[in-house]
Amino acid sequence: MLRRLLRAAGLAAYALLVLAVFAFSAYFAFNQWVRRGVTTVPDLTALGEEEAAALLADQGLALRRAESGRWSETIPAGRLIETRPAAGSLVKRGAAIEGVVSQGARRVAVPELAGKALPAARLMLGSEGLEAGATLAVFAAAGTPGTVVGQNPPAGSQTPAGARVDLLVAQEFSGATYVMPDLVYRRYEPVRRALEARGFRFGNVTFEPYEGIAEGTILRQSPLPGHPLRRSEAIALGVSAPGVTP
Repeated sequence: MLRRLLRAAGLAAYALLVLAVFAFSAYFAFNQWVRRGVTTVPDLTALGEEEAAALLADQGLALRRAESGRWSETIPAGRLIETRPAAGSLVKRGAAIEGVVSQGARRVAVPELAGKALPAARLMLGSEGLEAGATLAVFAAAGTPGTVVGQNPPAGSQTPAGARVDLLVAQEFSGATYVMPDLVYRRYEPVRRALEARGFRFGNVTFEPYEGIAEGTILRQSPLPGHPLRRSEAIALGVSAPGVTP
C-alpha cells in the first residue's frame, strides 16, 4: 500500500515538473516572438545628425529632426541634445526617433553703454540677459563723472547669455580746477550745452526781463569770470526772459 502511494506521488511530481517546463518554454517562446520586432533606443547625446542616423539605421530605426532646437551651454550647435522617446526606451523596428538638435550657447549682442550713467548701464545689461562685471573708476576728461567711458566686450559683440561686461566709469579728479569763463552777453542755450557736455552742471538759473537785451542772453553769472571752478560746483546764471526784445 505504501509503495503504491509513493509511486503515485512520484508520478504527480513528475507531471507537475513537465507542466512547469512546458509553461516556461511557452512563455519564453512567446516573449521572443513579441520582442522579435522591438529594439532599444540608443543614447545619441552629442552625436551629429549623420552619425546618429547611421546608428539608428543599424537597429532598424530612422531619425526625424525636431521642428525646433534648443539652446545648450554644453552641447555644441548641430549635435543632438535628446531623443523622443528617450534613450533606453523600447520601440518597434521601423519607428522614427525624434532628435532635438542643439543651437549652441545662446548669444546676445552687447549694447552700447558709452555715456550712460552706471545704474542705467546695469539695467540695460540686465534687460539683454547680461551682467555688469568689474567696474573700474578712471579719470576721463571727456566723460561726465559717473558715466560709462569704456566697456569690455565692446558694443555689438556677440557673447553668451549671462556673460559679464566690465565697465570703465568716469571719475572726477577732486583736484581738477578750471578758470570760470566770461559768459555775460552770451546765448544761454549754446553755453549750457557746451558746459554740460564737459561735465559741468548748473544750479540756480533765473529768467528775468531786461529792456534792450535779447531773450536768452546771459546777464549775470556765479562764479565770476576768472574765478576757480570745479565740476562739482554748480554754476548760477541770470538770463533775460523770453519775450523781451531789444
